[in-house]
Amino acid sequence: MILIGNGRTVTRSGAEFFEDGAVAIDGRYIKEVGTTAQMKAKYPDAEWIDANGGVIMPGLINMHNHIYSAFARGLSIRGYNPRNFNDILEGMWWKIDRCLTKENDYWSAKAVYLDCIKNGVTTVFDHHASFFDIPGSLDEISEAAREFGVRTSLCYEVSDRDGEEKRMQSILENERFIRKASKDESDMQKGMMGLHAAFTLSERTLEDCLMHGGKEAGFHVHCAEGPGDVQDSLKKYGKRIINRFYDAGILGDKTLAIHCVHINAAEMELLKETNTAVVHNPESNMGNAVGCGPVIQMKAKGLLLGLGTDGYTNDMLESYKVGNIIHKHHLCDPTVAWDEIPDMLFSGNAAIAGRYFNAPLGVLKPGAYADVIVTDYDPLTPMDGSNANSHILFGMNGRSVVTTVCNGRVLMKDRELLVCDEKELMAKCRESARKLWAAVNA
Repeated sequence: MILIGNGRTVTRSGAEFFEDGAVAIDGRYIKEVGTTAQMKAKYPDAEWIDANGGVIMPGLINMHNHIYSAFARGLSIRGYNPRNFNDILEGMWWKIDRCLTKENDYWSAKAVYLDCIKNGVTTVFDHHASFFDIPGSLDEISEAAREFGVRTSLCYEVSDRDGEEKRMQSILENERFIRKASKDESDMQKGMMGLHAAFTLSERTLEDCLMHGGKEAGFHVHCAEGPGDVQDSLKKYGKRIINRFYDAGILGDKTLAIHCVHINAAEMELLKETNTAVVHNPESNMGNAVGCGPVIQMKAKGLLLGLGTDGYTNDMLESYKVGNIIHKHHLCDPTVAWDEIPDMLFSGNAAIAGRYFNAPLGVLKPGAYADVIVTDYDPLTPMDGSNANSHILFGMNGRSVVTTVCNGRVLMKDRELLVCDEKELMAKCRESARKLWAAVNA
């Protein structure tokens, strides 16, 4: 039994808030939440973790990441001078993924999961690509997640862009891992069918993905990220991307439609009709200059929306801040995004993740998985359940996190990492990254 207490506790269970709260953890699950005095009296023999007056809240969820992109940090690619999103894909990301080895996969995964722990992210939905070395690549990421104790969903990015052999290897890698993850009794790992984007996916490929496990596990797919993707779909198939995926049977309540920057009202209705979740990635969309997704309109239509980072960062609170600002700027409306963005991060992500994992995530209540974080935030104004989001938005960032617990396992306590020697890990990551950089510029 673990007891985390002596902190303002944001449960995300309705408006429940404790000025001096505590969370009792029994194994993998939350046993009870209450005041520190109540919980200490009830569980006097529990291992005590002192929040020291900070804020206790549920572990954060990242609904879309690209772990393999980690080693791009600081990389200079010879001759790279992008003018649009397709140039970015072809000139950087596709060059990198054609050089990634299993060694790179493993060490970049360890680096990212460690950064997630430091930023209070306890669940990660990842989308992998390593076209140089496909079979077994998801196992490298899976092992890193297992070692560090982070809950994760993995898939491989299916695409036609590198030919028939790679296309089929990608589909089979997803199918293999979906089956493997389905046997994980700890409920810490899931497999999905990953898809790149419509302009690199033929009708035959979509059919094959449905046949090889995608229908049951769900799809993790990039949708209408850039305008070129939409133009390609209209030219080749005479229909917009969401319509095409709808006709192919790709949409549904187990599918993650990533980005959806360039969709119209009719496509939004199809997403709603099929109960497909949409994941917004504001920083990535800005960085790639593809536009600002119409998530305010989607939210008004009642779609289920989540928040991801697309590999741009592992700090979900940073994405919260950017999402709050970009929509005000884009719509010239200071009233928007105050509710929509935190709802994506705290409610939407929990609801979407709940479609895949067996117990509630993103909430501190009895029976939920014991994913709990503590920040060192000491509010300078009164804080309660009604204004907690404002305090988080303006007073915290990922590195405010001092303690991270996932599935009842303490991964970081008082900023001391308990899963590895960080300096040793970073040295090994740099060594692996140097090999990748040399291959990219060979």
